[in-house]
Order: sequence, then C-alpha cells, then structure tokens
Amino acid sequence: MTPRTSLNLAAPYPLGGLTLRNRLVATAHATAAVTDGAPTGADAAYWRRLARGGAGMVITGGTAVAPESTLPRRYLTEAWRPEIEDAVRRRAEAITDGGAVAIAQLVHLGRETLGAGTYYAPVSAAAVRSPREAAAPHPLSAEEVRGIVDAFRICAANSVQAGFHGVELHAGHGYLLAQFLSRLTNTRGDAYGDRIALTAQVIDAVRREIGELPIGVRVSVEPGEDSGLGLDDLIELLPRLSAASPFAYVSVTTGVRNTYVPGMATTRPPLLESVARLRSAVTLPLLVGQGFRSAADIERALDSGADLVGMARPFIADPDFARKVIAGDERSVRPCTSCNEGCRTFEPTGSCSVNPDLGPPGATARPAVPLRLVRRTSPDGPVAVLGAGPAGMECAMTLARSGADVTVFDPARYVGGQARLASLAPNRSGWQKLADYQRDQLEDLGATLLLGTSAGADDLTAYARIVLATGAKEDPLAVPGELWTLTSTDFLHRYAEVVPDAPRVAVLDDGFGWWQGISATESALAAGAAEVTVVTPGTGFAAGLSPENRTQLMNRLIGAPLRVLAMTTVTSTTAEGVGLRHLLDGRETRLAADVLVTVGERRPRRPDIPPAAHQAVHAIGDCVVPRRIAHAVAEGRAAAEALAARGGRDVLRRIEPR
Repeated sequence: MTPRTSLNLAAPYPLGGLTLRNRLVATAHATAAVTDGAPTGADAAYWRRLARGGAGMVITGGTAVAPESTLPRRYLTEAWRPEIEDAVRRRAEAITDGGAVAIAQLVHLGRETLGAGTYYAPVSAAAVRSPREAAAPHPLSAEEVRGIVDAFRICAANSVQAGFHGVELHAGHGYLLAQFLSRLTNTRGDAYGDRIALTAQVIDAVRREIGELPIGVRVSVEPGEDSGLGLDDLIELLPRLSAASPFAYVSVTTGVRNTYVPGMATTRPPLLESVARLRSAVTLPLLVGQGFRSAADIERALDSGADLVGMARPFIADPDFARKVIAGDERSVRPCTSCNEGCRTFEPTGSCSVNPDLGPPGATARPAVPLRLVRRTSPDGPVAVLGAGPAGMECAMTLARSGADVTVFDPARYVGGQARLASLAPNRSGWQKLADYQRDQLEDLGATLLLGTSAGADDLTAYARIVLATGAKEDPLAVPGELWTLTSTDFLHRYAEVVPDAPRVAVLDDGFGWWQGISATESALAAGAAEVTVVTPGTGFAAGLSPENRTQLMNRLIGAPLRVLAMTTVTSTTAEGVGLRHLLDGRETRLAADVLVTVGERRPRRPDIPPAAHQAVHAIGDCVVPRRIAHAVAEGRAAAEALAARGGRDVLRRIEPR
C-alpha cells in the first residue's frame, strides 16, 4: 500500500518572520551532554541528527539563566556566560544546518532543585514550600526580581548572538515564572503580585534586546483541582499576558516536576480534548504538546485549532519521526514506549531504551559487546536467531537490512519475549509497541519468522552462524508451606483468573523495587483484589524506579487497598496466609492471604545445542546476563553489525572452548 502523505501536518507555517517547513516541533529537552555549563561536541551531534530528521522547529532545553538555577554537576547550559558562545553556536548551527528553526528555551528553576541539590538557596515569588522540596524557598525582593528579568534578557541576547532564531521562556512545570503565575505560590502584596507581571517584564526586556525575532512562552496545566495554575487559570492569564506584552507563540503542556514526563499509564495526549478551548482563548499561534505519538492524534490536534504540535521523547527514540510521519510511513517509526528510563536518568547523559544509536559522549552508539560462545572461521551464510524478544528481533532486523539471509525461531506464539511479558501488566502497554514495531519491520524486510517453533541441532545444520537470544527465566522462591504460590511471571499471565478466587494477594518483592513486583501489585489491583500487601526486604516500595515513574505510580495507587511492609521477608506459609519476619528486630507476625506472588532471580536461559564444525555461536541479551531492555536492543544491534561487517569477529567478546 502506498503511504499517505498528511498535507495538514506537512504544511509550512509562518512564525515571527520565519517559516517552519512543517507543523511538527521537537519541544524542549536535553541530553546533559554539557561539561562545566558548556555544550559539548556530543551535544551538537545529537541536535544535528535530530534536525536532519525533518522537524519544523527544534527547541533546546536545559538552559539556565542564573547561577542559582544550576546544579552541582553543571549539566545545564549556563547561558549568561559569554565565554561559552562558541559552544552554543555549534548547537545552534547543528539545528539550522539541518533545516529546522532553532529556538533556545530559557529557564529559572526557582524553588525547584530537580532533586539534585544546589550550592544556592532556592528562590520563589513567596516562601511557599514545594511539595517536592523539604524547605520553603527564599522569597525574592522586588530588586531581586528585577535581577531575574535582567538575567533572562542577557541570556536571550547571548542565545541569539550565538545563532538561535529566537527564544522560549519557560513559564511552566512549576519553575520560577510559573511560580509567579500561580495563585498558590504568588502571594505577594507588591506589583509582582499581579501574576503576569514578571513574565510580561521578561518578554518586554527580551524584546528590546532581540528585536522582532520570535519569543515563545511555554506554560503547563498543573495537576489537581486547585493547583493554582490549572487550565482555567491559563485561559484567564494568557490573553492578558499577550495583550500586555505580545509574543510570537504559546506552547502549552501539562504537569510539574516528576509528572510532566508521563509514563506508560498515559496512553493518549492529555491536552487533546482541551485544544479547542485553548484555541478559543488565545489568538496567537498555539503549540500543544505531551503524549503525541500518532499521526491521527497530531492531525486531530491540528484540526481542533492547534497550529503546531510538539513532542520530545518520540524524537529521542527516532530522530526521523517527523520525516516518516509526514511521508505516511508511521509503521517504520521506532516507537517511544514512555518507559522513562534512559531518557530520564542521565547516566552520564540521556539515552533511550529503544534507540541503540544514542550513546554516551565519545561513542557513536550505546556500548554493547555480544558474547562469543563458539569461535569458528565460518563462511558467510544464513543466520539463525533463536529468540524473538527485543534482542533477537533487533539482531534479525539489522541483519536483514544488511542483506543477510536470517531466520528467527521462537517456541512462543508471539514476538516480544520479556517486553511482551511486561506489557501484560496494567499501565505497561508501551512495551508492546516495541514488539509490534520489531515484528512489522522484520516482515517488511522479508526475513523469516518461525513462531511456535523450537530449533534443535538438526534444524540448525543449514546455518553458518547462530545467535542465541533466548532470554531468561524467573526462579521460583522456595517458601515452605501450603499456600498457593506463583512466580511474578506466572501471575502476569494468569492474574485475571487467579484474583477472583484469591482476593487477598501477598507480593514478596526481591527488594530491588523494579517493575516485576510493581506490575504484580498493579495487576492484582486491576483484577479486583480486596487486599494487596507488598512484602519487601528493601527499605521502601518502587525504590528502583526513576522519580517520574515512582511519583506517577504513587499517584495511581492513592486510595487502593494496598499496604507495604518494608524490611520484612516471608518465612513460611499456611493455607490461611504467610509468616513474616522483620529483618531488623526479628519480630515474627502472620498475614492473612489467599495467594503469594514471589519475585525471584532471573537466570539466563541458554539452550544446550552442540554446534556443528562450521558454525559460530554468539549470545545476546538476557541469555548472557538478565538486564534491561536497553541492553537487549543494543546487543542485538551490535551482534548483527559485527556479523555483517568484514572482520566483525574482532568486535565480539569471546569465551574460547578449552
């Protein structure tokens, strides 16, 4: 079928004397490829690749306007410093050379520290404590507020001088300008008690500095019925602000720190139903963002009155997102799963669980070294991949693109492996997007996929190279007693049928606070459990998650029939429940339960298939060591590239037979 081009989202758009090549915007984000406050070469490479992918406008994030708005690691761009102009220019040129309009977003964090600590006292409109911080901020004096205005002015001038087409003022996500816009945090009695006063002064100061170049303002709908800056507040404030101090466009998103990057539980754009109302309230160009993944939702937003639609993580997952969607080739878009893992941890810089091309500074891809199990000087020939999970499918896709003859075997009836298992839980369907994408790509590439098929030695004789991607298996825990006990893997497959007969569910976590125990908990609740008790030897619940995922999880669980017993383990079971022991004081208690779900260690599952004399054998993903999906995808890609390349054998880590 011929792909259908979307004329609506593909249409050029005039903005502030510039012309965007289409209606798709890469909204503000950053990768933390910044050293001592200055963007690095890796930073420029990231933006260059993104801009080449076809976005009409690219907005860079993570640019602070003052020292008190920086972090000790100094991975925010310090825009007030003239000595970093060359580094910022390389960033701007990377975007403009790719054909996109380049906008620098400027931010002052105010009372928010991003949970990273700071050398300076947090500041705000008033001494109103953030629920994400332990202490109230220093309330800015009028003189200090005027200093903030000047800081934005200087940073805007520096950004434009370095080659950016314009700037965006971050007045959302609970940061300083938003704190002045909010009814809850702006309790001032002076002129800055007018909620628009500070932002209006910043716009005016920046306008005097950069002339008619575009100035955008980003705002966010904060959660909660009385958040102080909800949709009704914005609809009241935005017309006043644009009348008092005109600006080029408004960007509207949702959330505050730890909620503004939604996880997999958010399956549709949160603002989609509000676009028409926003359109009726503002006359200036309207950019809406957050949660947009499909052309259908993008087009619906445009049809409802948005002029531009923005997204960030989809461009991290696939920098060609805009080009592919405009061409009607959504099927080939590597999907953002909204897992909030690599892109939110910055270790040391932002990465992506599904995009192995995005590596740390100094690397052209995510580092990955497949394991060579058997070394043979084998001729080129067909490749057998055993396992249709993320590692095996990524390997097969990459091999097929190189022209290799590749066949994938898997005894399961479905592709996806651990990704599909994870997607069976409520609020984790994003992983199925990855499985579907890999399946569709393999089909389009013409590779052979044999599901429901276990490959033995005889089946593999015709293959010169074998790649094991057979995943891992969860060990059951040996808890003595009579109670019905299931592994978390079994429970995810069966929770809908288990819970009605066993409404009191105990979950014994492994203490690492990752998704196996959390998904078992949410699955039990979704199936109507009367009571769920999480027992963990760790110090808390969901401790392994990113702050965004943990905060959103806790918000979902408010009011649920759920208890958490930390620093506790299960010692035995009876037909009526489980025996518990606290790990510190040794106190033993009993818990009534109808079923026990255990989170056990995952161990590599590697078939014992003796290779023929002509065969080389490699292993990737969880069958080497069970880890995250990011490792599986990266090792799948690396194994395929090594096999396809001349001399690729030298790239593979080896275990030589003795």
